[in-house]
Amino acid sequence: MIIDPKYKRIALIIGFTLAVLLMAWFLYSVFFLPALMAILPLRKKKVKPADSDIMDHFANFVIRYHNRLFWGMLAAIILLAIQIPRIEINDIFEKYFDHRYSFRNDTDFVIDNLTGFESIEYSLKSSEAGGISTPQYLAKLEEFKKWYVKQPNVKYVGSITDIMKRLNRNMHDDNDKMYRLPGERNLAAQYLLMYEMSLPYGLDLNNQINVDKSSTRMVVTLQTLSTNQLIELEKRSDQWLEENASYIKAAAASGPTMMFAHIGKRNIISMLAGTTIALVLISLIMIIALRSFKLGLTSMVPNLVPAAMGFGLWGIFVGEIGLGLSVVTSMTLGIVVDDTVHYMSKYRRARVEKGFDSEQAVRYAFTSVGRALMVTSVVLIAGFLVLSFSAFKLNSDMGLLTALVIALALLADFLLLPTLL
Repeated sequence: MIIDPKYKRIALIIGFTLAVLLMAWFLYSVFFLPALMAILPLRKKKVKPADSDIMDHFANFVIRYHNRLFWGMLAAIILLAIQIPRIEINDIFEKYFDHRYSFRNDTDFVIDNLTGFESIEYSLKSSEAGGISTPQYLAKLEEFKKWYVKQPNVKYVGSITDIMKRLNRNMHDDNDKMYRLPGERNLAAQYLLMYEMSLPYGLDLNNQINVDKSSTRMVVTLQTLSTNQLIELEKRSDQWLEENASYIKAAAASGPTMMFAHIGKRNIISMLAGTTIALVLISLIMIIALRSFKLGLTSMVPNLVPAAMGFGLWGIFVGEIGLGLSVVTSMTLGIVVDDTVHYMSKYRRARVEKGFDSEQAVRYAFTSVGRALMVTSVVLIAGFLVLSFSAFKLNSDMGLLTALVIALALLADFLLLPTLL
């Protein structure tokens, strides 16, 4: 499926803008913020020992039951991760809107009572200009149409052969036996010419045939299908054309339905590839920053686990993902990694600079950054949960799953990472 260059440019502009903003955020955080803090008249506030009591108790709980917590978290991760294959890629445009929109209600009425909302469009090209009038091309086009009519979930198939058969019958005194394709190329061409000349001014067949009459348009109206069903139907149609339609030189399925079917799948594949590369690079950076190969590899676990658990829960309770959810893993990765970096850096500082053992280092990490991680996570969860009330499915699903992944990331940093350390 060919992607419009306009959308590629938009994607490049968005990506470049985000990259510039992130670089600006880094530069301001590293250079401007420290300088600002140095000149501001800030008073040093004494921290009461009681401020860390909650984190002290929680650290003691994790240390005391670290074996049970480790095996319990491992079992939960495995049980949720094996649910991911239950998720089906499904991107149905009309279901982007819930029933608070009149568009959704009207669309459901059309689907239930009139015709299908989804369609696949084909541009079926012949081998030459004017080739759509050849009997062989028309015969194969009619066979392709009949093949589609027999497929499940197909409501209607419209092509130029319908007009040709109707004209042939009209020219034979409306004899129903003559409702068939003309057997000669010149006759078919004359039918088209006569039909176009008989149309009112401003109307023509350019919505069904191109200017040099080398290709025609075929529209397949469908019932509501999932993304996998649409892609499977496209594969079957391509295979039929390859095996049976030698006079049709080119045919590509297109239309908004096919676009959304492919874009969701491609985004998910790209997301998985990009996330994998990001995790590898992040792990290398963590190894260098922490100066420990073991700690760098350990940091991969809490970075990867939240998304796996989140999508596992989504597979149990929802079972479908679309365009809005294809960006959740890559979007939440930065937040998840940020929490891990804070915890790991405090742990390493306790081990290297303060000479603490592993239990003392875990307790120090909790008392140093535990409260901050909890507060920032709760704020982010609350913010993304607001999106879950949206009437637009892409926003609501993305907000809900993102909040879930952030909550699971906090759980992994508090219950899994300390037990590994």
